[in-house]
Amino acid sequence: MASVDFSLGSVAVALTPRERFAEFLQARGKRITRQRQVIVDHVASRHEHFDAEQLLADLRRTPAGAGASRPTVYRTLTEMVDAGLLKKMVLAGRSVYEHDYGYPQHDHLHCTSCQKLIEFSSAEVEAICGAVAAQHKFVPRGHRLIVSGLCADCRSSRSRSRHQDRV
Repeated sequence: MASVDFSLGSVAVALTPRERFAEFLQARGKRITRQRQVIVDHVASRHEHFDAEQLLADLRRTPAGAGASRPTVYRTLTEMVDAGLLKKMVLAGRSVYEHDYGYPQHDHLHCTSCQKLIEFSSAEVEAICGAVAAQHKFVPRGHRLIVSGLCADCRSSRSRSRHQDRV
């Protein structure tokens, strides 16, 4: 059987994340402060899943973000979600953020033991969503699929601990 590629591609965007965010804020009569710029630049410079407290800790370890305040981080994350730059997921009662701007539609496998998130893209999932939507005369604008379970590392560590219990 041939290997199927579930990796993410890329999406071309007209504006940088900072430009997009500035445009969003300007349309709402707000300005992009230095703290907001630092937050947007920091988040846009990496593609990883994070929560607000992780972001705050990361920012405080950098000279530019050392003065970042908790309220500004939380408010800016909400604004970045509203601007279409980030997606917010609630997993095990924890709000987790990820890039949305410039990244293709994708889904996740969520390990309920170690909280790891694995991203994948699947034409088959897209086809199923399209077929179900068509059956209901529904026009989809996107979807979010999170499959919960155990990753290979957690499964193998549980298997080892069960084996040790039997010995």
